[in-house]
Amino acid sequence: TTMAGDSDTRVEEHAESECVNRQPFLIGVSGGTASGKSSVCGKIMELLGQNKIDHRQRQVAILSQDSFYRVLTPEQKAKAQKGQFNFDHPDAFDNELIVKTLWEILEGKTVEIPVYDFVTHSRSEEESVTVYPADVVLFEGILMFYYQEIRDLFQMKLFVDTDADTRLSRRVLRDISERGRDLEQVLTQYIAFVKPAFEEFCLPTKKYADVIIPRGADNIVAINLIVQHIQDILNGGHNKRLNGYLNSCSTPKQCKTSESSSRPH
Repeated sequence: TTMAGDSDTRVEEHAESECVNRQPFLIGVSGGTASGKSSVCGKIMELLGQNKIDHRQRQVAILSQDSFYRVLTPEQKAKAQKGQFNFDHPDAFDNELIVKTLWEILEGKTVEIPVYDFVTHSRSEEESVTVYPADVVLFEGILMFYYQEIRDLFQMKLFVDTDADTRLSRRVLRDISERGRDLEQVLTQYIAFVKPAFEEFCLPTKKYADVIIPRGADNIVAINLIVQHIQDILNGGHNKRLNGYLNSCSTPKQCKTSESSSRPH
């Protein structure tokens, strides 16, 4: 019995050291403009943060693709001031920096995130946001799943699916109040760039999502399920349950039967 106890202790110690060195859990969140990506991330963060696991608070960080707009040339900036620059095109983002940042996060490093000013259409040279190592990192943006190199780094991919008219009305209100635009400019930009880019670049990436969330942050059932799943993974509960299921079946034949009876359709 002493020996069994010793091996148990070793297993526990091993599990503990694994927890310490575990990679952050990366979640990509995509969806059209003003679909509620940030709100969904906020809700997931709030629910994960409320639940203490292993007697410690889960660290959750949220990053936005909007922070990674490229530095514009003077010609592009002039276009942007007139509302003639396409900010919804994949080339508008500094994708090399996104990949570099994601890899540094996976390596457990502290990263510096650029600060982008939507009023002046420029990246701040003095200011940046420091993101410390976290257990869960949510990265949201309209084209998060467009490039395979970025897409493949996420352990979970969520797509927030909200009606186009709801998104447009939110976008109009947000751009006028927060970004100092006028109504005509917002609508012109939406018709010329935002809508076509959504249909060409964002919507086709919906097929890469693991979970599609209709109605965004209002869909509390979907968000609770996602949070529960994340917690299971962080706790290693997913593996425990899987092992429990496999051990309860003495023969492969029994496993097959129980599986087919639980999923008749």
